[in-house]
Parts: sequence; C-alpha cells; structure tokens
Amino acid sequence: MKKVGIVGANGYTGSELVRVLAFHPNVTLSFLYSRSNSGTKISDLYPDLTAVCEQVLTDKAEEVDILFLCLPHKESQNWLTQNPVKDETLVIDLGNDFRLDGNFGNRNFIYGLPEINKKNLAGAKSIANPGCFATAIQLALLPLAGKGLLDEVYTTGITGSTGAGQSLQPTTHFTWRNDNISAYKTLTHQHVDEILQQLVSFNHKDVSLNFVPWRGDFTRGIFTSSTIKTDLIFSNIHQLYQDFYENEPFVKVSENAIDLKQVVNTNRCVIHIEKNGNVVVIHSAIDNLLKGASGQAVQNMNIAMGWEENLGLNLKPVAF
Repeated sequence: MKKVGIVGANGYTGSELVRVLAFHPNVTLSFLYSRSNSGTKISDLYPDLTAVCEQVLTDKAEEVDILFLCLPHKESQNWLTQNPVKDETLVIDLGNDFRLDGNFGNRNFIYGLPEINKKNLAGAKSIANPGCFATAIQLALLPLAGKGLLDEVYTTGITGSTGAGQSLQPTTHFTWRNDNISAYKTLTHQHVDEILQQLVSFNHKDVSLNFVPWRGDFTRGIFTSSTIKTDLIFSNIHQLYQDFYENEPFVKVSENAIDLKQVVNTNRCVIHIEKNGNVVVIHSAIDNLLKGASGQAVQNMNIAMGWEENLGLNLKPVAF
C-alpha cells in the first residue's frame, strides 16, 4: 500500500480525489491538508463522504509516496517551495503551474494527458494534470492534428458550476446560475495556450483556436463542439478516430449523438463526429471533476506507478 497525501483536500477536486482513492486497492490516505479547514472532518464539509472517509483535515504535511496538489492556480509552486518533498515522491499537480513550463527545481513535470503521453508518464515523478476544458478539446482534436489537418478551429464549450471552484462568486450562486447561461473569457480562456502547445506539436504547423466557453446551469460536466473544414470523407475521419483511440480505456468514439449524462461521475470521454459538406463538427463530453481533474490524476498515478490504468476508476455514469 502506498501512502497518499492530498493538499487542498477541502476543494471540489480534492474531495473527489478522496472519494475515488478511498476505494483504490493500492493506496491509503495518509493526510488531507487544508489550512482554512484544519481540524474539521472531511465528511462534515462533504456529507457524501460520510462512512467513506472520516479523516480530519490538517495543516501539517507528512512524508508520503504520492502527493496530489489540488490548489488554486499559481499556488502549487509556493507550496512546494515552502514544503519541500523528497525527490522519490510522485507529485501530481492539478493546477496550471507546470502545464506550460514543467521545470521546477530538480523536477521536470510531464504533461499528463495519458492518451498522448503514456510512455513518458510511466515511471514519472512529476506530473502536470491537464485542465478540464483542455482535456475535452484536445481529445476531440488530436486525431486530426496527428494528420496535420488543423488550421482554423472554432470551438464552443459549456461547463458546470463546479468548474469555477468551491469559493462563492456571483456567477456560482444558485439564484444566478439556475435557468441561466452566459459566455465568459471569450477567446481568452487560460486553457488556450495549453491546448495549442499540444495541438501544434502534433499538427506540425500553427493552429488558430477560437474558443468561446459558456457557463451552464448544471453542476458538473463539460460538452464541447469543435468545427473545422476538411475535404476528407466522413468514413475516413471516423476510422481515423477509431484507430487513434482503439487502445484507450477511457475514450469512446460513438456513432450516436452524445450527452453529458453518459460521462458524469466517470473518468470517460465520449466523442461524436458530424459532417456536412466540407464542415466537420467534433463533439466531446467529460466530467470536469473526474476526466477533467481528479479521475485523470488517478489515471496518471496508475500509469506512473506501473499499475493497471483503470484501477479504481471503473465508475458508472449517473443516468437519472
């Protein structure tokens, strides 16, 4: 059994990690770190963890084999500076501190999108978990990028309120969010640079990504639609996607229309492709807290540790 610590366990992604890892056969939760809620039981903050995990949050870190950082963006570097960890400790950061520049002290963080980086993740000691929108959009576009077919891409994506984190904001209050929808960070979302870094590398030429994110009136899930132009016939495009994800346990290319309920509460991504004339639309759906965050972090842990990739992640979607 490997000892695990979670820094920022009081947030949505941290609590999801607790929920998943509580049933993982190869790990034990050593400490749950939170400065703001130290001394409080995690199940008092998240009643869904009652009888699942009753640990008390602490502001003291311990030596562990695996460390997850579930901190607000730009805080992971500060925490690691103030709390040095052993070189042999596997560190998985769920923030965006190391996604673009993975160098930090003696560590070189590997970008943790398993579907394209599995070989580099095996045995890694430092992993930068991708962002939620970045995961959904990249999985939708990487097969085309691999063939150099991306030029101008137009993407819309809608996300649930948990994507904004636990801290209350005017746009996360129920009275504002319910029966409401709005665009935000149009063409300037923080995940664009992360997405382009990977797509351009695969595409072997520049890609223009025009991304409009939306706030949805639901709690969890991401649904994206990406539009490109190509003369490639539909059957070839569909086969390209089937071949690309043939051996990936968490990506499904569907011949039927997809919806969020197929992926909520799972580590899966489902993809559906449509074509009219020379215009192709690739839809993708994930759970922003699992495949977009905590579930993918566990998937990366499994790969890095040499365990079965889907260990502890066989989760059924919420159908009703």
